[in-house]
Amino acid sequence: MVTGSIAGAARLLNVSAPGLSRLMKYTEDSLGIRLFDRRAGRYVPTSQARNIFDLLDTVHRKIDDLQSAVAGLGRGQSQELCIASVPSIANVMVPRAIAKLRQRFPALGLDVNILKIEEAIDYLLLGRGELVAISSRFDHPLIEFEPLASGRLLCIVPETSPLATRDKITPQEMSGYPLIGIDPKDPYGAIMAAMFTNSGVAYQMNIKARFGTTVCSLVAAGLGIAIIDEFTVAHGVVRGLKGIEIDADSIFHTYIAYRKDLPLSAYAEHFRQLLRHEMQGASSLKPADKASKRKK
Repeated sequence: MVTGSIAGAARLLNVSAPGLSRLMKYTEDSLGIRLFDRRAGRYVPTSQARNIFDLLDTVHRKIDDLQSAVAGLGRGQSQELCIASVPSIANVMVPRAIAKLRQRFPALGLDVNILKIEEAIDYLLLGRGELVAISSRFDHPLIEFEPLASGRLLCIVPETSPLATRDKITPQEMSGYPLIGIDPKDPYGAIMAAMFTNSGVAYQMNIKARFGTTVCSLVAAGLGIAIIDEFTVAHGVVRGLKGIEIDADSIFHTYIAYRKDLPLSAYAEHFRQLLRHEMQGASSLKPADKASKRKK
C-alpha cells in the first residue's frame, strides 16, 4: 500500500521479497478477495484493500494511543496521589519521600494534607485520600495500621544554652528548666509525661504547643527547653537548636493508615515504601533496639 511494489515493501519491512509475495497470495486466498491489481509493474490496491488499510490504520493509531497512555501512567501523567500526615512526620520526612517519588513519577500530581490524629479516619473513610502517616494507632474495622518506623523523643535546647554541650540529659535535670511541651493527652505527650512519672520527678510545663514546629520556634526564642520527636528535627532542618538524647525510655512508634477494603494505587504503594525508608534511616534507634522492640 505504501511502496507500490513487493520489493519496496520487503525493504521497508526488512524481509525477503519472495516470502512477502507468498504471504500476499496466502492472504488473498484465505480472504477470498483480491487485494492488489498489478499494473505496469506496480501493485495498485483494490477498493477492498483500501477499506482494510483504513481500518488497520485506525487500529494502529489506537495502539499508539494505548502505548502513550501506558507510558504516561508510568510517569504519573494525568494522575493524582492524595495523601495526608500528622505534622510531626509532615515537617521533614514527607517532603523527602515526595522528592524521591517525583523522581520515579515526574508527572504525578500530588495533594498533601496535614491532619490531626482525630481527623485521619474521616479523611480515609470519605475517600479524600489513600493513606495517612500517623503517630498512634487504634482499632477500627475498616482501617489498617501498618508499622512505619520507630524513633525517640529528644530534648531540644537553644544552641547558645549551657546545655548545648551535653550529649545526654535526665528527666531530673530537665525538670530544673522552663519546659515547653506537648499536651500529655497527645501520643508523644503521654510518653513525655511517663518519663517524668517513672523517674519520680515532678515537672512544670510552662508552655504547651500542639505542633512540633511551634515548639521549636518557642525554644529558639529562648523561652525554655522542650521534648520533641526526632523526626520533626531530623537532618538539622531546624536551625539554632541542639538535640540531646534523653536518659529514659522515650521510644515511640509511627504507622501508615489506609482502608482495608480498597487496594492502594501503585503510587501510594511506592510512597509508603519511600517514607518508611526515609524514617527508618533518620531514626536514632540501633538495630538491637529495633529487634528488641519487635520482640515486645
